[in-house]
Amino acid sequence: MKNIKNPIIALLALGLVTAASAEEIKPLKVMLITGGCCHDYATQKDILKKGLEARANVVVDQIHTADSSTSPDLPIYGNPDYAAGYDLVIHNECSAGISDEKVVEAVLAPHKKGIPAVNLHCAMHSYRVGDFKAKITETGAPRTMWFEFLGLQSTGHGPKKPVAISYTDKEHPITRGLEDWTTGDEELYNVLHVFDTARVLSKGVQEKDEAVITWTNDYNGTRVFSTTLAHFSKTVEDPRYLDLVTRGLLWATGKLDEKGEITEGYGPKR
Repeated sequence: MKNIKNPIIALLALGLVTAASAEEIKPLKVMLITGGCCHDYATQKDILKKGLEARANVVVDQIHTADSSTSPDLPIYGNPDYAAGYDLVIHNECSAGISDEKVVEAVLAPHKKGIPAVNLHCAMHSYRVGDFKAKITETGAPRTMWFEFLGLQSTGHGPKKPVAISYTDKEHPITRGLEDWTTGDEELYNVLHVFDTARVLSKGVQEKDEAVITWTNDYNGTRVFSTTLAHFSKTVEDPRYLDLVTRGLLWATGKLDEKGEITEGYGPKR
């Protein structure tokens, strides 16, 4: 550039460099894991893929099983390197019956190595090692390892009725610009323990019960975003839900600044 004396040519060259740089921004590569008990994952996986790819510069690869048991035969099991090459993993599986410590350790392996995560709904009730119902009072035991990753311990849920959601932390990059809303019929997950590494972003009220709905977690330096929504596909396809999950994904991968602005090149495609 310093050898180009003609200013017009220099500007044109600069424009070409800028355009080339923009073209070099690669989409985030996201793994979406779905399958297991109690939910219409066959529908929800496609809603999530379409909704996320429309809202951010991401490519979502689906890892799905039609196995609807509590111990679904997901191909990631037994492979600690299952997320190699991915920028983020979305856990949206319902694997409540998977309790083998070594299997769970392998599921956690990519996140221990620094790959960020988004956890949705029944991921909070998966990988139950040992006495998962006992309230956590100390960390480091096998039964706490999945909860430590999540940043919160939940063991059950209430009825299927609307949940009024309030963003209690409006200064976090994820929640900036998001408005409180009320779902259709949903499940309010109980909360037995919130870890010191977690930051609560929203709470929900269902009749007289209140619980944490959305939060972030610092998993030994790895960013983790979670929300207990959504049981029903109607919630998953709600633009307010998809906006929330998209912002959580972008935050976890470092693509939201402190003001909640999306890093250039990672917003919706134009």
